[in-house]
Amino acid sequence: MNNHALGLFALTVLPLICAPGPDMLFIISQAVSGSAVAGLRATLGVCAGYVVHSLLVAFGLAAVIAASPLIFESLRWAGVLYLAYLALQLLRSAVKPRAAGVPKEQVAHQFGKGFLTAALNPKGMMIYFAILPQFMQHDQPAARQALVLSAIFIGLCALVYSVLSAVVATTGSKAGGLGDRRRRCVEGISGGVLIAAAAKLASH
Repeated sequence: MNNHALGLFALTVLPLICAPGPDMLFIISQAVSGSAVAGLRATLGVCAGYVVHSLLVAFGLAAVIAASPLIFESLRWAGVLYLAYLALQLLRSAVKPRAAGVPKEQVAHQFGKGFLTAALNPKGMMIYFAILPQFMQHDQPAARQALVLSAIFIGLCALVYSVLSAVVATTGSKAGGLGDRRRRCVEGISGGVLIAAAAKLASH
C-alpha cells in the first residue's frame, strides 16, 4: 500500500467520523455533563470498541479473499453503493431542520459505555466492510492491510473526538454542542465528500 492510497482512505473516512452519530453524541454528552476528562474516557472506550470491529473485519476479509476474488470484488461494489447511500442520507438530513438532541446526563464508567456504544453498533461494522475493500490490493496480505487501514481510522477517531471533548468542555454545550445550523453544515459537507469519494472509487 502506498501513501497516496492511505491518504485517500483518510480523506474518505474523515467525513464519516465528523458526521454526528451515536458515538459523537455520547462523547459530547459526557464532555458537557462532566469535563474534558469524561469526554476523553468515552473517546477511549469508543476507540476500543472499534478495535473489536477491526479484528473481526481484518480476518473476515482475509477469509473472503482466500475463498473467492469474485466475492471480494462484489463486496467492493456493494461498498461503493453503501457509501453513496450514506452520502444521500447525510444530504437528506442536512436539508431538514431539527433539534440536535444531545443528552446531558453523565454516566459512570464512560470507558465501558463508550466501548459498548461502538462495539455493538452494526453500522460501524458495515462501514468497515464498505470502505476497507476499496483500498486493499489483491497481491498483498489482506489481514495486514485491513489492520493498517483500521489503525488509521481509529487514530482519526481518537484525534477528532479528543479535540471535540476539549472544545465542548471548554466552551460549554451552547457553543461547543451540535447546534442545528452546525449539524446541517457538517452533514452537508460530509455527504458531498462521500458522493465524490464513491464516484472516484467506482471509476477504478
